Order: sequence, then C-alpha cells, then structure tokens
Amino acid sequence: MTPRRQFIRNAALLAVGSHALLRTGSLSAAVSEADKLRMEGWPEMQYTTLGRTNFQASRLVYGCGAALSRRKMDRSLNAAFDHGVNVYDVGTSDYYNAAERNLADFVKNKRDKIFLISKSWLEAGRDEEPTVERAKEIATKWRAAMEKSLQELGQDHVDSYYTMDAKNPALVKNEEIYREFERAKEAGKVTYFGLSTHDNAQNVLLAAAETGWYDLAMVAITPAGWYDWATRQVVKDSPTMAELKPVFDKARDAGIALVGMKVARHLAGAMFGGREAKKAYDGHYTKSLQESGFSPFQKAYAYVLEHGMDVVNADIQSFDILEENFIAAATSRKFLS
Repeated sequence: MTPRRQFIRNAALLAVGSHALLRTGSLSAAVSEADKLRMEGWPEMQYTTLGRTNFQASRLVYGCGAALSRRKMDRSLNAAFDHGVNVYDVGTSDYYNAAERNLADFVKNKRDKIFLISKSWLEAGRDEEPTVERAKEIATKWRAAMEKSLQELGQDHVDSYYTMDAKNPALVKNEEIYREFERAKEAGKVTYFGLSTHDNAQNVLLAAAETGWYDLAMVAITPAGWYDWATRQVVKDSPTMAELKPVFDKARDAGIALVGMKVARHLAGAMFGGREAKKAYDGHYTKSLQESGFSPFQKAYAYVLEHGMDVVNADIQSFDILEENFIAAATSRKFLS
C-alpha cells in the first residue's frame, strides 16, 4: 500500500472509530467497528494440504510465541481466525514466557477448529553424539516440557509438538526421541511429530526426511537461502531458495509439511540501512512480484510460499503486521510465474 493510500485508509478508519465512540461511549466498540471496516478489503485466505496430516491449512501460520510472550492479543487472534487463519504456533514458557497462557483462552474457544502447535528444545549440542542413556534423558526432558505446555495451554492435546532448535541431525534420527513421541501419541497428548530449526537446517531437514518419522518441519528460510539466527544474516554461501528445491522435494516426498520462518527477519534488521537495505532480496523476484505494490516484507513472504514452503509462520506483533502478512499469504499464488 502506498503512503498516500495508507493515509487515506487510516483517516477513514479514524472517522469510523470516532463516530462509534461518540455514539456508544465504548472504546472497544469503536475499535471493533474500525476493524470491521478495515477487514472488509482483505482477500480470501488460501489453503494447502499440510503434508500427510491432510489438514487444510491456511498459508499463514499465526506465530504466537514472541507476540504473546508478555501480553494477550485476542483482538488480532480473533481477527485472523475470523478471516480464515487456522494454524497457531506457540512454544514453551521456558523460552516464550507467558505465551502459552496468553493463548489459552483463545484456544479454549476455538480448539476444534484450529491446528495447534507448541514446542520445546532438545537440550543437547549441535555435534553431540548421545549415548542411549543420554538420549533417554534428553527425550524425558522434552516430554516433561510437553506436559508443562499442555498445562499452560489448558489443553490435554496438541496437534503437533516440535523438537525446537533441532540443530543436531544425530538427535533428529535418534530412536529414543521418536519413541518418547510415540508414547505421548499413544497417551493422546499429541498427533503429529515435528521439528523447528534455524541452525544447520539443510542437514537437519535431510535427516528428518531419511527417518520417515516427521510430519512437519519449520525452517528458517529467505528468498536468498537459509537464515542464520546467530548472525541475523543469510547463511554465508547458502544456496538460494530456488536452488534448494531438491532438498524441499526430498522432505515433501517423505510426507513432511514445510513451514517457513524468519522469512523477513533479515529485512527487519536492515530497515535502518535505508532504501537499498530493503531491496536485499529483490534480485530473486519476478517482474510481477516486483511490481505488486507489496512491501519488502510481503514480497519475501509471497516468494517463499511459491518456492517450496507450504505455509509461512509469521511473528505477528500487531494488527498492522497481521494485515500485511495476511494479504501476502492470501495472494501469493498470483506471483507464481
């Protein structure tokens, strides 16, 4: 949206909200009426089959971890749901503070209509070669974290529980870890096995595909290639996303749904670098995407959705960010060619 169009739209929303406030005396009613007007122009959400889960997932995953770590955001959560977002991802309170608790009321009201994901890390190093006993210890701690997550969420079941920061391929392929997941599944705590990583992602994803155990994998990816959380940059000498197609195909052939994350985090860090910094990925885009009118963030989301990721997880810290990401995910298929 151009600055002028955004100014006009915001002025209209302010007028509607002010009128509602004067009429009702309720600030919440004013916000609600302004929201309704704002969302009238949103496109319809697009869906995809989430790997072998067969769940028809919105192409936008609402990332709740950082966003809800310190406060509830029911306004944005409900707006997303009302417009078709049906996948919500959160994580352990040992990392995301109160995020699971702040999501609990929303989940309680929507549980049978959403795909719910949480996660906790495997406490091991990137290159650790665990003994059987050590692997059992790691798996037991992960399972205990799952139980704590369920308690925080006020639920007895999540659709998927990830091994978070799964940077060690040996652990990805470790049978003790997988057996602990199977026990949790048998107990009705979880249905699908998943992992997330922004370190050593290519080797981790290939290891997951080799096992045949994993249903979902969330990886840090940008149009220019793998994202390095430690440096806040694209991994040095990474293949581009287009060049990574064979890796994504192997994962998909193994039944794994691919979830992109940290897609535009590099741009967020570069925003103070001026206009040129915002163009970091422009060399990868088609003419139609370049001329779409999208923000740099929206172009990045649209691109990864059309070059290997089934869905994209966005950290949605505000209603404005929700709107921006929603539009990109809902219309990305227009820029396939």
